[in-house]
Amino acid sequence: MMKFRFRRQGTDPQREKIKQELFAFNKTVEHGFPHQPSALAFDPKLHLMAIGTKSGAIKVYGAPGVEFTGLHKDTTAVTQIHFLPGQGRLLSLLDDNTIHLWELVAGLNRNSHSLAHVSLFFFFSLSATRVTVLLLLKSCDLLCIGTEGGGVYFLELPRLLLKDNHTLPQDQVVQSLPDDYRCGKSLGPVEALQEHPQQAGKILIGYSRGLVVLWDLSSRHIGQLFLGKQQLESLVWERSGNLFVSSHNDGGYAVWPVTNGNTCNQQPVSSTIPYGPFPCKAISKILWRTTQTGHYLQLRPYPIPQRWMPRASYGDRHCLTIQQDKDHITLDFTSRVIDFFTIHSIEPDKEFDDPSALVVLLEEELVVIDLQTPGWPSLPTPYLAPLHSSAITCSCHISSVPPKLWERLVNAGKAQQGRQQAHGSWPICGGKNLAPPPKQQELLLTGHEDGTVRFWDASGVALTPLYKLSTANVFHTDCDPSDDPQDPSDDPDLQQEEEWPPFRKVGCFDPYSDDPRLGIQKITLCKYSNKLLVAGTAGQVIVLGLSDERSDHLVDVSVVDLLQDREGFTWKGHDRLEPRLKPAPFAPGFQPLVLVQCLPPASVTAVALHAEWNLISFGTSHGFGLFDYHRRNAVLARCTLHPNDSLAMEGPLSRVKSLKKSLRQSFRRIRKSRVSGKKRTITTPTSKVQEANAALAEQEEVAPVQRRIEPRSADDSLSGVVRCLCFADTFLRDGTHHGPTLWAGTNSGSVYAYALEVPGIGTGRACERGGPSESSVCVEAVLGKEIQLMHRAPVVSICVLDGRGKPLPDPYEASQDLAIAPDMTNTHSVLIASEEQLKVFSLPKVSAKTKFKLTAHEGCRVRKVALVVFSSTAQEDYSEHTLVCLTNMGDMHLFNIPGLRPQVRYDCIRKEDISGIASCVFTKNGQGEKKTRFSGLSVCVYFHTGFYLISPSEYERFSLSAKVLTEPVCSVQLDRPLDQNISTLTLTLNSSKKKSANGTNEN
Repeated sequence: MMKFRFRRQGTDPQREKIKQELFAFNKTVEHGFPHQPSALAFDPKLHLMAIGTKSGAIKVYGAPGVEFTGLHKDTTAVTQIHFLPGQGRLLSLLDDNTIHLWELVAGLNRNSHSLAHVSLFFFFSLSATRVTVLLLLKSCDLLCIGTEGGGVYFLELPRLLLKDNHTLPQDQVVQSLPDDYRCGKSLGPVEALQEHPQQAGKILIGYSRGLVVLWDLSSRHIGQLFLGKQQLESLVWERSGNLFVSSHNDGGYAVWPVTNGNTCNQQPVSSTIPYGPFPCKAISKILWRTTQTGHYLQLRPYPIPQRWMPRASYGDRHCLTIQQDKDHITLDFTSRVIDFFTIHSIEPDKEFDDPSALVVLLEEELVVIDLQTPGWPSLPTPYLAPLHSSAITCSCHISSVPPKLWERLVNAGKAQQGRQQAHGSWPICGGKNLAPPPKQQELLLTGHEDGTVRFWDASGVALTPLYKLSTANVFHTDCDPSDDPQDPSDDPDLQQEEEWPPFRKVGCFDPYSDDPRLGIQKITLCKYSNKLLVAGTAGQVIVLGLSDERSDHLVDVSVVDLLQDREGFTWKGHDRLEPRLKPAPFAPGFQPLVLVQCLPPASVTAVALHAEWNLISFGTSHGFGLFDYHRRNAVLARCTLHPNDSLAMEGPLSRVKSLKKSLRQSFRRIRKSRVSGKKRTITTPTSKVQEANAALAEQEEVAPVQRRIEPRSADDSLSGVVRCLCFADTFLRDGTHHGPTLWAGTNSGSVYAYALEVPGIGTGRACERGGPSESSVCVEAVLGKEIQLMHRAPVVSICVLDGRGKPLPDPYEASQDLAIAPDMTNTHSVLIASEEQLKVFSLPKVSAKTKFKLTAHEGCRVRKVALVVFSSTAQEDYSEHTLVCLTNMGDMHLFNIPGLRPQVRYDCIRKEDISGIASCVFTKNGQGEKKTRFSGLSVCVYFHTGFYLISPSEYERFSLSAKVLTEPVCSVQLDRPLDQNISTLTLTLNSSKKKSANGTNEN
């Protein structure tokens, strides 16, 4: 008779219904700048902008909150995009020579509208296999296609049908050329196509060799020839149609007249190399716009002569020149120019273009220049800000930001901008955002490699920059501003370079860090006390407070030795950052209060902040410390190193360790492993019955649905790395007295619990508000418990649960009546999440209550953990506390607490996307804004969101709540009729898309 019976547990219909009302996984919106952009387009009627990427994505943007995404079937680069103005349609040309038509469509379900792919045309020809340029005629019923072989073809729109009778082969053009111009040379590919601004159907066709042909589409004959001799790059019409400009590969441009009498023009009106006389780089694109002053506005990628290159630079500069009469500015960018356009008047009865803004798409950011303000300043971007202006190293999400804190951050951000940017309206303003106002304000904090922390408004679809904090001015860095060379005005050569060309740095993308030690590794913010804790790569831990005034002060510095003077240690890593010894200026915003320097200066791996107790805790690969930032004194320093942690130590702890001792320990480990192996072996059976019984006995040790987990060796390197830290007011010494505690978990499965004596906590007053007697008393820490997990799996998270099995509230929440007070009458418990299992221990005895072996059951390991409150869509007052777990396979597991029963599982991130899994950040508690109180009862909105990087510059936002979604809901007024006979099209980003816009994630 078998001892165990394996039965499939039945599902409870009522419970399944509750789950559907609580949980729902959706990828809602992508924040940030599109990765690897390759094409740009603008609809002057709808005021919409489209960006194509190398991964085959098309993203359309309008007013803040108006955006939607289309994905080609294949991840092929988008080379060109063209809007059909006013129709909500656009054409895309891919690198595989396919042309696609997209439409904004409204389906039967008005909540699932999106940018839809309508039709596909694969272009092929005997004379060419690659399309070089597209031109959409003003009538929007015909598409001109220029090819590499020199032929021009025409497609009927919107059906994408090839019109063979309109084809213009290159041979027909060659026959019209003078004999002396032919010379047996090919005209080359078609480089440019431009329609006459006043006469529809007349098209300029520019060939690579320099020839420009004015082709009359209606009569199908050549109206005029322009015999250019320099390799052609682009063409542009002047508004009246009497002139056009051609740009060339030698860095020059020529102005050509268009007359009716002369059929063959060999010389332009003028030809100029702006930065000559030496040959320069090619002008790949040029625009000519007229203004009311009668002068011409010229825009072109700046060709840099070698003699104007800075002496210290050996790479190319990415520039664009704006010139109007005597005003001349060369915009100097830090990444390559992809494309640009102007926003100007398109009314046919207007005499001038009168451009209002210049939009430049760069490889790493979007820059908008205000052309109506003197000096042509840049406009702040309400979206598409480069999250990766410096590489992102960590992130933190804060929900339910108090209004006062929000207002102060906004004011600090405005003070930072000052006169650097214009304050005009955003010119890309198409569509209407129909999403309701956010129920709460949300912050996304990102730490960067250059030592900055950036604050983003994550309340809605558009991720808007609010404020930037820099920690570099706390230290003397390798590139300190005070160490800059002499003033350029003292050097005549430098002064000459500054005057001509007139360079001006534009954009905020800066991939270079002054000092890699400045990199931010951990961030935590107390939204009630306005205290910010920032930790970095060189062991620096900075406590900052929010101030509305500028301040010049000296930052207090404290050093904490985590090795506690252990002998034989030699740190071979980087040096610590040297703090400034003189007062430094700090702008309004977060200003440093105290700097705690860990020794050795290893990267900080975990931090915790309890602003109500004025305590911070920090951990590295060597140990963890506790610091009282109110009294400026170190409370605790605990070393967690194992003697064999060579990687963390960069050197042995003991230099007198002999070879004989090492050999003896090695033989002991071998002997121990052999003995343990024999213990697991069943006595040799003498019959088949005994063999079967022995096999059954082995199966009883591990259930068939579980995997055998081997314990990790204590000698593993980096076992002393501190993975998590936690403050909690709970029972540690006995079951009757509770008090402040500190919990720390390490890479070797060790958990340390310290009982803290914080002055003033027992009397209901924080030590910051205490009297003189309290301020003279120091915080004390006493080791209360030490737990060693059986398999020595790294501890990912620690959380203390109150008597009701709910997480303890954050600091100030209970004391200021911002959350329900914790249950301090019943027994508390602690939830410890390791990489292999979730386990709940009772306090203060630390006896196991329940556990779930995730690795044994699912074969995956825990990477991220969060405790969240979910509210029901059906019952306003019903909510559940849930444990959300992200694994190394990229899936989400949800468990109830404290029972740890599995609820649902979702596929979130591809398991190959290691950086995406590592960058995932959850909402800390999921509690939303409190609603109006009714009869003393406050109803809260609970929801949960998360973010993870899908590229270096983009965050994917997802939601696990069935109640609240942050996704685009917008309307666009179209000129074309709709099938549903409605004039307004409601659009939302399709939340059930199978992969993200960069083609790397599946749902």
